Amino acid sequence: MSDSATLPIIAVKDLHYIYDPQSAAPIQALQGIGLDVYPGEYLVILGHNGSGKSTLARHLNALLTPTQGEVRVKGLDTRMPGNTLSIRRAVGMVFQVPDNQIVASVVEEDVAFGPENLGVPEAELHERVDWALGVVGMLDYRRREPQRLSAGQKQRVAIAGVMAMKPEVLVLDEATSMLDPEGQHDVLAAVRTLNGNGVTVVAITHFMHEAIEGSRVLVMEAGRIVMEGSPREVFSRVEELRSLQLDVPQTTELSSLLNQRDPAFPRDLLTVDEVANEVQAQVGALSFRRKGEATLTPAPAHCTRDRTTVSLGGEGDAILTPTLPHHARVGDAFIELNELHHTYLRGTPLEVTALHGVSLEVHRGEVVGIIGRTGSGKSTVVQHLNGLIRPRHAGQVCVGGQDLSDPAVDIRSLRQKVGLVFQYPEQQLFERLVGDDIAFGPKKLGMARPERRERVRWAMEMVGLDFEGFRDRYTFSLSGGEMRKVAVAGVLALRPEVLVLDESTSGLDPRSRKDLLGRLAAMHREQGLTLVFVSPSMEDVATLVDRIYVMDQGRVVMSGTAREVFSQAGRLRELGLGVPQVTEVAQELMARGIRVQRIPLTVAEGAEELWRALSS
Repeated sequence: MSDSATLPIIAVKDLHYIYDPQSAAPIQALQGIGLDVYPGEYLVILGHNGSGKSTLARHLNALLTPTQGEVRVKGLDTRMPGNTLSIRRAVGMVFQVPDNQIVASVVEEDVAFGPENLGVPEAELHERVDWALGVVGMLDYRRREPQRLSAGQKQRVAIAGVMAMKPEVLVLDEATSMLDPEGQHDVLAAVRTLNGNGVTVVAITHFMHEAIEGSRVLVMEAGRIVMEGSPREVFSRVEELRSLQLDVPQTTELSSLLNQRDPAFPRDLLTVDEVANEVQAQVGALSFRRKGEATLTPAPAHCTRDRTTVSLGGEGDAILTPTLPHHARVGDAFIELNELHHTYLRGTPLEVTALHGVSLEVHRGEVVGIIGRTGSGKSTVVQHLNGLIRPRHAGQVCVGGQDLSDPAVDIRSLRQKVGLVFQYPEQQLFERLVGDDIAFGPKKLGMARPERRERVRWAMEMVGLDFEGFRDRYTFSLSGGEMRKVAVAGVLALRPEVLVLDESTSGLDPRSRKDLLGRLAAMHREQGLTLVFVSPSMEDVATLVDRIYVMDQGRVVMSGTAREVFSQAGRLRELGLGVPQVTEVAQELMARGIRVQRIPLTVAEGAEELWRALSS
């Protein structure tokens, strides 16, 4: 790609950018970036929240122009206003938050908006819209109102809108962060196809398994490029990446841990197949050397279940029915949904039934995960848990012994007990200063100023924000990750008994996400905080939760402990989900006849299981 005879399609030279340069506290976001992007390249940009990735991306199609230096697209200087239209024809961009890109009131009209403004003939326009909606799996929703879609569905529409313009360069700024595993897979497959057809791709992501798709990876820190190379070269530098608040794919971390025990084991493996192939080869070589020892026998097709029985649910769905974890056995469920139904816009032509008889329980002291593909009803369920949506049609929601269909229920008191953090937590912020925003809830409860101050300090410490360093910061000067921490702190300041996270950690860099989840897990262990966790990250769910409910098409179709549910890899894939990479490695080895004693959920467990297989 970097052959001297090939001219870059985007050339960035000594790029600096300062936000609010005239203010008392200007922010230096980019510091001397030099970068060439070549036609047909698949470039991945990594970096923690606030490293400058999104600022760089916004320079690639002239949404921002340099404070110093220059950016040229196909030779056109982005600083020249007369070049803007041509640049944006060439470079299409998809943002992290889809609501910022959706402009029409009907899905197909929104997808058509871009190409229509480019003057695409009507016949071709229809073809492009159909093609783009088909690629992202949204053809069935073409006549829906975008505002009635889930966050993940909106993101698919936003991606389709850019794809329909058929740009020469596609810039994805964390565009898959709100998608379920199936959605991520579909979008990445579409991006690979586009790239194979000559479209240049620049992808900003926090998902390390996505980064291995690239032909080249850049790592940013403090507005500079600090690392560059092929995915294998970059991800082999595990400790260096961790020092930059990043992570590596679970497969690479797994191979690195095995390499520490046996230097002959490669430390830079990237995919499930690469790890499985290496383990199989080494086990095979060991068996050959032993000359006559019995070969390893396949593990059973199911794992040993932890305190469970198995029953069959309706319509052929396997329902795993667990005995509750020890700390959850005492007393009745704190939250209980019984045969809950919910229909949006009932009685109108736009009527959509979101829930079909959902039943689930949350006991005090549990961590319960809710997973499912985009549009499965997860957000509708959790909005019932603190009365944002009340049972209207059929079914019952009980919280702390109170039936939420009763108009006499004290909703204010309920929302003190059950705190909800939304998919876009930054939309919960409205005060000018961070400290005031976090103090808003305690102030409304009539808490005295000194007590309120200590409550804010405590909540900020719980999410990893320094009280003195952040309390007087302007709320909307924060990075996206910092805003999310402030939103969580604002809910924690009410000291809820139950904290509900509705995909609230999506968009955080790996270190920030792990830090926040680790702090919440500590509150769960040490203070008894009950957590309800909705997330598209199977790795996070596997690490954090006691029990999982799996939803599909408004129904609970599977439930059980994390190990039980993730042992059902085939069923999960049918539901548009997946399993953690380390779990997938173990299951692949079992399919090849290599004994794995238990299904691992974490990299540490995976390393132990694979080392046992290699050593036995």
